Amino acid sequence: MVNLDSKIYVAGHEGMVGSSCWRLLKQKGYKNLIGRSRVELNLRDQNSVKEFFSKEKPDVVIDAAAKVGGIMANNSYPYEFLMENLQIQNNLIEFSFSSNVKKFLFLGSSCIYPKLATQPIKEGSLLSGRLETTNEGYAIAKIAGLKSCEYINRQYGRDFISLMPTNLYGPNDNFDLTTSHVIPAMIRKFHEAKSLLSDVSLWGTGTPMREFLHVDDLARAVFHLFRQESKDTLYNVGSGKDISIHDLALIVQNVVGHKGKVVWDKSNPDGTPKKLLDISKISKSGWEPSIELEIGIHKVYQWYLQSNYNV
Repeated sequence: MVNLDSKIYVAGHEGMVGSSCWRLLKQKGYKNLIGRSRVELNLRDQNSVKEFFSKEKPDVVIDAAAKVGGIMANNSYPYEFLMENLQIQNNLIEFSFSSNVKKFLFLGSSCIYPKLATQPIKEGSLLSGRLETTNEGYAIAKIAGLKSCEYINRQYGRDFISLMPTNLYGPNDNFDLTTSHVIPAMIRKFHEAKSLLSDVSLWGTGTPMREFLHVDDLARAVFHLFRQESKDTLYNVGSGKDISIHDLALIVQNVVGHKGKVVWDKSNPDGTPKKLLDISKISKSGWEPSIELEIGIHKVYQWYLQSNYNV
C-alpha cells in the first residue's frame, strides 16, 4: 500500500504536469518525494537511470517526463519526438519493473487515438485507425509506453497503469511560440499584441473542436488512481467538454483584454477535426474535473504575468 512515508519518484517534477503532481502530494502530506532535474539525471541515459533506481529504490513512480510540444514542433521534428520519448519512458518503465516498484503511473496523451475515431473517444478506440500525421511520432512513442505497462500488468500482475489526458494547460506551461501548445501560445500572442495594439494571427480555420483540462485536475486524477488498486490499465482523463479553437480564442482574448482583430491563417494545418475523450471509466471510479475553462485560463494568465516569459 502507498502511505505518507512511501518513496514517490516524480519524473519530470519541474515540468507543468510533474510540478502539479508534486504540489498536490506535498499538500496531502507525502513526506518522501524524489525529484531530479535534467542536469542531475539524464533520463535518456540508460546507465544513469539504472544507477538512480538502484540507489533510491522508489515505491511509486509517476512518469510525467516527456519531450512535448505543439503542432508546429511535432510536425517539424517527428524523429526527435519519437526517439527521445521512447528512450525516456523505456528506461523508466524497465527499471521500475526490474526494481519492483509497487505502482507505476504512465502519463500519455489523447493523440494516441486515431484521427477519425468515433467521438467521444473510448479507450477501446486505440489502434483502430490511422493517427493524425502532424503528431504521429509522439503518438507512436506514447502507444509503446502504454502497451509496455499493459503487458507488464497482464503478464506479471504488476500495478502499472496509464493515464491519457486531453489537451492540458496550467502554471509552468511552455509559452515559447515555436514549441508551445494552443492555450499558452494564444495567451502570449494576445498579451504581446495587446501591448503593441496589433492584430493576432492564429493557425488554421478556427473550426477544429478541442477539449482542455487544467493540469491540477490531472494531478488530482493521478492522486486518485495511485491510492487505489487499479481495475484497468488505461484511463482517459479529460473535462468531458469541447470547444472550437475559434471560441477558445475569444475566451483568451477576453481574459487578456486584447481589443484588436483575430486573423486566421488558413495556409497552416488544423490538425484533427475533433477530439473529445470519453471519461466515463475514470468518472465511475470516483474522479471528476473541477476547474472550468475560463476560470482556469484566467489563473494561467495571472501566472504568466508573474513569470519570466513576461519580460
